[in-house]
Amino acid sequence: MFSQFQFEVAQTLTISTTAVIALQAVGAAAGNMIAIHNVVAASATVGLLGREGLTLRKTIIPTFYYLVVTGLIGLALVYGFHFTDALMN
Repeated sequence: MFSQFQFEVAQTLTISTTAVIALQAVGAAAGNMIAIHNVVAASATVGLLGREGLTLRKTIIPTFYYLVVTGLIGLALVYGFHFTDALMN
């Protein structure tokens, strides 16, 4: 949904559009880990209906770890290693 916006921001900042769009997709996947409708559906599937809060509390820590590690890798790629698009210049 926001990929065009992210693409244009990356171009404006002259950083890798590929890396920014990939990081945006990873962020969207992380959002799915804690999306209420996904938690309810998973809980109902495995017979834990009514225990969604517990599932969500247990999912928050891996989600946070996932986002922090991915963010650090993204920062390292874009700013540390100066990862750029092939046709950027």
